[in-house]
Formats: sequence, C-alpha cells, structure tokens
Amino acid sequence: MAALSCGRHRATLPSSILYIDTTMALILGIDPGSRKTGFGIINLLGGKSEYVTSGVIRMRDDDELPVRLKVIFDSLTQIIERYTPQEMAIEQVFMAKNAASALKLGQARGAAIVAAAAQNLPVSEYEARKVKQSVVGNGAADKLQVQHMVKTLLRLPAAPQEDAADALAVALCHANTQQHLIRMAGSSSFRRGRII
Repeated sequence: MAALSCGRHRATLPSSILYIDTTMALILGIDPGSRKTGFGIINLLGGKSEYVTSGVIRMRDDDELPVRLKVIFDSLTQIIERYTPQEMAIEQVFMAKNAASALKLGQARGAAIVAAAAQNLPVSEYEARKVKQSVVGNGAADKLQVQHMVKTLLRLPAAPQEDAADALAVALCHANTQQHLIRMAGSSSFRRGRII
C-alpha cells in the first residue's frame, strides 16, 4: 500500500460556487511518478499564492504497476475530496531514459488525470521547462533551485520534499499562467478554468 504524507494546513471552499473569482482559487499541482507522486495545493488569493498542503504518495517497490496506479488514483481522489480544489495542473511527460520508463510515467499521469476527471476537475498540463521558467526564471533550473524558489515564493519555514516541491511548482506555474491570461483578456473571472 502507500504512505500518504500531508501538510498541516487545510482549506476548503463551498462546493456550490459556480463562478470563481480569480482573487481566490485552490489549485492542485501534480508531479507524477509510478513510484512516487508529488502533490501540492496552493490558494490563489488576491493575486498572491498561499501554501495549503503538500506531500508525496509513495508506492511499494514490490507492488505491480496496476496496484501502484490504483494507489495514485485512490490517494488523489481522497485529496481532492478533502481539499476541494477548483483546478488541477500536472507536469507533462518528458523524454525518459528509456521507453519503459516513459510508458510507466505516462500511465501514472493517466491515473492522476482520471482522478481529476472523475471529480469534474479541469486539468492543465505544463512542460517541465515551462514550470521551471515560471517559478525560477530559468527553464534549465535544477531540483535544488526549484525547492528554494518554492520555499521563498510560498514563504515556507523549510523547503518541501523534492517531489512535493515539484508539484507545488506546477501549481504556481498554473497560477502565474492563469493570471497572465486574465490580464491579457481584461477579464476578472473565469469558470471551470476557462476565461469568461
């Protein structure tokens, strides 16, 4: 089975909200993996991003891939039901060292995306380079730089674990992208991830 570690903070929004003002939105970021999947939730409040929670879904090394995928799906379903984010952002598949690794990563992403779709969560996807550029200012930034900037931007007392930091970076990238699109469109609200 999996060990699921979450942060101490919790934030919820009423499920009856139809229109979400851009001054307040919970965003779930995902760093997918078939052995470890990072997750992080931020609250976009008044144009500023606030930390809500983060952690890592860990799979047992001796579990078969279908079991791991179910753990990802079940764990993310619980997280979505508990924190009720409005949107999910996930890192796109990168060029893995071999085809088997890329396939497993793609399947882990699929499990996460289905968990979001089952809860009617809109999903946005971002390349790793775009995430790093958005958060660090350098598309070739390393893991330590990402951890440091996530800690700084979210005003955390310590850097999050690597996979959780990557997930929070994806959420921050999505928040930055949404705010940019809304400024460009001159709109102040959106519905289910689409500008109106």
